[in-house]
Amino acid sequence: MASSSAHSRISNLQNHLSPLEANNKLRSLVKISPQVSEALSNGRAVVALESTIISHGMPYPQNLQTAKEVESIVRENGAVPATIAILNGVPCIGLSEEELERLASLGKSVQKTAGRDIAHVVATRGNGATTVSATLFFASMVGIQVFVTGGIGGVHRFANHTMDISSDLTALGRTPIAVISAGVKSILDIPKTLEYLETQEVYVAAYKSDEFPAFFTEKSGCKAPSRVNSPEDCARVIDANMKLNRQAGILFAVPIPKQHSAAGNLIESATQRALTEAREKNVTGNAETPFLLARVNELTGGTSLAANIALVKNNALIGSQIAVALSQLM
Repeated sequence: MASSSAHSRISNLQNHLSPLEANNKLRSLVKISPQVSEALSNGRAVVALESTIISHGMPYPQNLQTAKEVESIVRENGAVPATIAILNGVPCIGLSEEELERLASLGKSVQKTAGRDIAHVVATRGNGATTVSATLFFASMVGIQVFVTGGIGGVHRFANHTMDISSDLTALGRTPIAVISAGVKSILDIPKTLEYLETQEVYVAAYKSDEFPAFFTEKSGCKAPSRVNSPEDCARVIDANMKLNRQAGILFAVPIPKQHSAAGNLIESATQRALTEAREKNVTGNAETPFLLARVNELTGGTSLAANIALVKNNALIGSQIAVALSQLM
């Protein structure tokens, strides 16, 4: 009953209250940092950031340094960063330096938390690093419209046998938030992922490109469903999506900067080897992506991690510009 009551309260808040009123009421359910709360109340640009990349994406202290640098990029471009995580069972939207340090130092002992896991982590007072789907849930709860990540999950290779399809895709299909990423992770089946996003009615556009990017490389061989050429273009799409009350999300796919895409062939070769090893070791489910990314990093001598960090920073730059352009329309 308590869970049902909480869900009912959240639904009522989203449907009937202004962002400011909802912000105030939701303090009993989540912890919103003062900086994020003030920005939302005053209509300033806010950018949501996921936390799985911190806990599971790279080792300490590199993860902490990268997280701080990404937040700094958002601030330098006129927006407020809202890194999202669950600490001691409390969903936190916007982390203090101490909270960021704690999350980074805990590393993989923090539970990788997708949308389905939120209630369990909260109920057990655990620590959770939010994936794309969980970050979408909390960002939507408080009215954040722009979310930056490295790459979203998708349809896994061999999904016709495993049925392994990331909940990121269904979350995008029911959450009207714009996600800025470097496409989908190259370890996944990109053509099938694009087909699934179409089924979910998610608007997909490549940023300044006619081709959908493949995370570590600028091109995937798949034509992008649409193209946008500026932060203002993106902001107008988000604004129209909101005014039309569409409940599906938006994916803006930003190609990795050219100077970091040269190692794409090396990384793709390592990816194929890592996929083979994952099948041989029967690594499946939510353990597969961290295994693959770590193994690819080993096989490329750190090249893939450096490229990953570069593309996340670039996404933060573009995402914050989009958030500022959107705030000027509202």
